[in-house]
Amino acid sequence: MPAAASHTTAASSNALGPLLPLAVGREEHQWRVGMAESAAAAAAAAGLLEPGAKEVAARSLGRTAHNMSSSSLRKKSDLALLRKVPCAPLRRLLDNLQQVLLATKLVLLFPAVFLALAARYFDFGQEWVFVLSLIGLVPLAERLSFLTEQVACYTGPTVGGLLNATFGNVTEVIIAIFALYEGKVVVVKCSLLGSILSNLLLVLGTSLFLGGLANLGKKQPYDRMQADVSTGLLILGALCHSLPLMLRYAVSSEEHTIVSWDAELELSRACSIVMLLAYAAYLFFQLKTHCQLFEPQEVEDDGDDSVSQDEAVLGFSSAIIWLGVMTLMTAVLSEFVVSTIEAASKSWELSVSFISIILIPIVGNAAEHAGAVIFAFKNKLDITLGVSLGSATQISMFVVPLSVLVAWIMGVPMDLDFNLLETGCLFLAILVTTFTLQDGSSHYLKGLILLFCYIAIAICFFVLRRRGSGSNNGVGMGVASNTWRI
Repeated sequence: MPAAASHTTAASSNALGPLLPLAVGREEHQWRVGMAESAAAAAAAAGLLEPGAKEVAARSLGRTAHNMSSSSLRKKSDLALLRKVPCAPLRRLLDNLQQVLLATKLVLLFPAVFLALAARYFDFGQEWVFVLSLIGLVPLAERLSFLTEQVACYTGPTVGGLLNATFGNVTEVIIAIFALYEGKVVVVKCSLLGSILSNLLLVLGTSLFLGGLANLGKKQPYDRMQADVSTGLLILGALCHSLPLMLRYAVSSEEHTIVSWDAELELSRACSIVMLLAYAAYLFFQLKTHCQLFEPQEVEDDGDDSVSQDEAVLGFSSAIIWLGVMTLMTAVLSEFVVSTIEAASKSWELSVSFISIILIPIVGNAAEHAGAVIFAFKNKLDITLGVSLGSATQISMFVVPLSVLVAWIMGVPMDLDFNLLETGCLFLAILVTTFTLQDGSSHYLKGLILLFCYIAIAICFFVLRRRGSGSNNGVGMGVASNTWRI
């Protein structure tokens, strides 16, 4: 108990100023535990938790920025009607349906999932399948985050942190796997690049801009050390992306020679292993040695119906089953997106790169992005930075190298060479973000600059067309024949 209180107090000092007295920290911690135990007791009395879940229902998780961002889009469930159901198994089933399907502010988007299935089955047009699948992925991504946290309630904060660190961007991973299976390496590279750019420029820029306007005249601080760690890893990722590109140009200009014809691919695989090792070191740094740096700011209750605490509302077996169901539905819609992206590109006369880099990341991460903006309005920029920089770091240092190694296993020659234009945009986006966050405070102009950078990059990819009709599904972006033209 004292150790937990000291961690909470230290985290508050980084974000809110002077340390509170230790006695106050203990009283606040005891109050929060009591509230969680009361909620667990009420659910257990109503028969809504599975046997054996009462003891872990009030267990406190090590909250992360992703947890708090996702919880801002959730609603409290009313258990009054469920308590009147006489059959205990039926009560648990109805509660599961309510918690998983209705306890989210994105419930109105769930019909898009079934409409996408209907559009595919009745052949309404591949463009409709693509659009409805993208919209359906929005609530599914938020529900996957919720169910991962429910599983983490039973595994403890360390394993819970690992779950969030590895499954925080499961939608991007599933889309990448399906695209690799179909040999669409261009789609994989563009969608992952777009997710990084979207988090660094669009999400962070929108959050800082709107948060600055909502808090004019107020100081808007954040923990600079956490931002430095994330931007340092992003720069390492940019270096690993640049090396295969520089090797290709050095060999083509006859400045250097290589031993084997696939040296660029071998270099990419080696750099991917280095990136995964760096990400593992980052997880150890975040979850063990310096976990106090990543404790998010406490958020006061605003009196609305949003969920503000991490508490087990599902049993362990129910959470596992629902996690499998939601993952399967996400996989189905991801396959729809990958298989119809080229048809949408031809129908809308937009390049596959523009759809993959701009449209897919905006829609696919809309729920997480909305949470980051909400906390920027509340002047809780540590949470906003944790969401945007954390997602960008996870995609750059985990999802991208994992995709390269998975492609290696599948026999698909995917490398880290994202071509000159794409790599240049990535490097400059990281550079601009690093300089923007270097002083530890924010205002609306910083966010506006990041937004303008994103708009300029979006216009650049909008005016591009791929040379040749058959190169949209090419093997790689590092091949010299896959060039671009205006």
